[in-house]
Amino acid sequence: MRLPILAALLLTPLAAAADQIKVATSFTILADMARNVAGDLAEVTSITRPGAEIHDYQPTPRDVLGVQDADLILVNGMNLEGWIDSFLVRLEDVPVAVLTEGIAPVPIAGGGYDGQPNPHAWMALDSAGIYIDNIAAALSQADPANAAAYAANAETYKAEIAATIAPLRDAARALPEDRRILVTSEGAFSYLARDFDLEELYLWPINAEGEGTPQQVRTLVDRMRETGAPVIFSESTVSDRPARAVAAETGARYGGILHVDSLSDADGPVPTYLDLLRVTSETIVTQLAAD
Repeated sequence: MRLPILAALLLTPLAAAADQIKVATSFTILADMARNVAGDLAEVTSITRPGAEIHDYQPTPRDVLGVQDADLILVNGMNLEGWIDSFLVRLEDVPVAVLTEGIAPVPIAGGGYDGQPNPHAWMALDSAGIYIDNIAAALSQADPANAAAYAANAETYKAEIAATIAPLRDAARALPEDRRILVTSEGAFSYLARDFDLEELYLWPINAEGEGTPQQVRTLVDRMRETGAPVIFSESTVSDRPARAVAAETGARYGGILHVDSLSDADGPVPTYLDLLRVTSETIVTQLAAD
């Protein structure tokens, strides 16, 4: 059974109340989204942990046991979770919802995934609302009695995200054209770049084998010299060494870490999805605007 999906998660959840449904998500960002839509009507857990690399995650038997009694599983789709199909076959009759349904995909350019959809669609205000609507729909199908509450929570959550991120998007769009160039290690910001009207450059298209090869570095160095890109970033789940090497060779500034694939622990810099969007967007806009 397949539903339109959106997800949520916790590492070691408390016992669910008798009237709560149990929801599992593939990674932490979806879990936080789902918690905001579900409120206290669902117990939400995540299969992967904060800070985990989700593309090539290797699920454990404990992961499977942790979601055996779930009423709903929320996944991203767009080939993000390469491990999810083999994981799901070990479960029995748990409804699964894919949260990227309805989002216009940005194709990956280059590498072994050329032409496939870039899976990082949650990184933009335009698509965040679709994720949240898909979560509300999936929760409502799993728990029809509380559909009105899920719909109301979704609208409140979307408004909060828009109020926080729309001014940052406007600031990015107002930058001079020669500063609207986003350079990163992984090409994980295609949706944010589309939303913020930025040109996207990167060392490798998606986290996999062969990250930061000499050819990738040389190609990006040449493109940055052609465009005059002023700054390069790296992501929190990968080494910053390749990006720093490009910065040293081009004379560009190393702009620091961007968060994309995973939330942090509660005491870290991005404990929620809204924090992740805000901190990443603020870092990008501030660094691109700097002299």
